Amino acid sequence: MNKDRKGYIQIYCGNGKGKTTAALGLSLRTLLSGGSVYFAQFCKGSETAEMGLCSIFENFVMEQYGTGKFIVSDPSEEDRKQARQGFEHCKNVLSSGFFDLVVLDEIILSVFYQLITVEEIISMLRTRKPWVEVVLTGRKAPRELIEAADLVTEMKKVKHYFDAGVKARRGIEF
Repeated sequence: MNKDRKGYIQIYCGNGKGKTTAALGLSLRTLLSGGSVYFAQFCKGSETAEMGLCSIFENFVMEQYGTGKFIVSDPSEEDRKQARQGFEHCKNVLSSGFFDLVVLDEIILSVFYQLITVEEIISMLRTRKPWVEVVLTGRKAPRELIEAADLVTEMKKVKHYFDAGVKARRGIEF
């Protein structure tokens, strides 16, 4: 952990594929450089291939805060409970300064579904130690989060095989 380094806030957003994948790539780079990563997945709750990183890297922690089902319209009480539990835990993780990189995967989707507020996220980000790098991902990034970030990358869908009926494939999409 390099406490002399300044950590930045990054956002990977948009309707294109690759937000979680980009966050995982950055996580791998951090791990291979000797850093530590906490990777929280909001609105998710099913086994994904990337969870295997936990058994390869002792300094990689991944936790999921979701029911494993897509939220189609109104979130369930369990969705709300999972998001709140994840948010509270992530507040502690960020303020501890224990991890070099903290990824809040799909936390922006949690805002869209009104599971967490933008104000809560911005307040949480202010509590992080100065050396902690943070990545937030999700489709519809609110203006206030974009303004709070140091780097914003928008993934834009130009063409996608999902539109032709191709289902998510293990090892590629999850």
